Amino acid sequence: MTASIVAEGIGKRYVIKHGSGRYRTLREDVMSAVFAPVRLLSRTGGGTERGRPRDDFWAVRDLTFEVAEGEVFGIIGRNGAGKSTLLKILSRIIQPTEGRARVRGRVGTLLEVGAGFHPELTGRDNVYLSGAILGMSRREIARQFDEIVEFSGIERFLDTPVKRYSSGMYLRLGFSVAAHLEADILVVDEVLAVGDAEFQQKCLGRMEEVAGNGRTVLFVSHNLAAVHALCSRAGVLEGGRFVQFGDVEECIRTYRNWGDEAANAVVSFPSAGDAGLRMTSAALLADSRPATRVFMGAALALEVAFECDPPVRLPYVGFMLHGKHGETLLSVNNRYQASTPYASAVSSGLLRMDLGVLPLVAGRYSITLLLGDMASDTHIAEHALMFEVIERDIWGTGQVPEAQESHMWWPTTFHMLPARAPGGAGG
Repeated sequence: MTASIVAEGIGKRYVIKHGSGRYRTLREDVMSAVFAPVRLLSRTGGGTERGRPRDDFWAVRDLTFEVAEGEVFGIIGRNGAGKSTLLKILSRIIQPTEGRARVRGRVGTLLEVGAGFHPELTGRDNVYLSGAILGMSRREIARQFDEIVEFSGIERFLDTPVKRYSSGMYLRLGFSVAAHLEADILVVDEVLAVGDAEFQQKCLGRMEEVAGNGRTVLFVSHNLAAVHALCSRAGVLEGGRFVQFGDVEECIRTYRNWGDEAANAVVSFPSAGDAGLRMTSAALLADSRPATRVFMGAALALEVAFECDPPVRLPYVGFMLHGKHGETLLSVNNRYQASTPYASAVSSGLLRMDLGVLPLVAGRYSITLLLGDMASDTHIAEHALMFEVIERDIWGTGQVPEAQESHMWWPTTFHMLPARAPGGAGG
């Protein structure tokens, strides 16, 4: 079978320079630029640059694999494992530092849904703008315009500037444009996080349709159920390398087991460069203590440390709770629930979300964290916190709710009443 993608020992290295801890004057910046060529010639590969230590960070390293024509190949792994870097290399967005990747045919990329939208333009105008950025000709867009709009479900608001769209409408239209790109190879990164459950099902159906037409799909998702349903093979990335490759069920099993062993009570997030508002660390607390294993009935809380530039008075924070297959069980944020702002703008702080007792049955769960402003989320940490709920006799009856029956136990009061029609008068 002909290979659509052939990766041969590809790796991508980034250089991380550590600052001196002080601001430099304009004169120092100018002199640094003047003498930069001299420093470059004299450098021998050491780990410093005029006293500034530097580290080499390999986002991916020594990846060799093939994806066959018409195959749906899944890639799973934690945040920071190298998934996005690999996709950008295969999409020709960035060049590898070593090795090479050969890709046969036209590549369509769904890495950032809605990228390229202009807030002042209408949805109609942005369909053409976004399609052009993704590589579609105007004739292609016009031919599929009605289908794109129908798929998005926002026909009523098509001639409204997208700055007035909700985040869900924005993402639905962005995905709809990208999903109708006619490409030989479709590179998809976490598109099933788009919109509500009904639209996510439409996204999944679209991916199945693309795969059924014989096109190659490279599919990255934390939704393990979707990976299992769509993909014929998969790979688990960790530390920029594949730690498992081939059978989908084996890959999912490896990822789940690894996640249990690697879960930390407090997680830190790498620097997001120039991101204005971002999370630096987070923790799940059970009965006020950081934990990865909690008993049924424990009071839970989330704490998120953040920093921002410029300072803010009211960061918008939220979370999504996921079940063992990646399905979303709960979504909460303070855009819709009142929260008290800081007395004055701050450049860093700690946000606490008291969840109370979540009635979860025994099993494994994960939490996606979101931080942003009123308009959008500027930092999303998918499945950042993993934890396990341990069974307990929550009712004191000697019985434990069966995990396979539901995700939750629920406090319910039962009354035995005299015979009458349901809903009628009576206590």
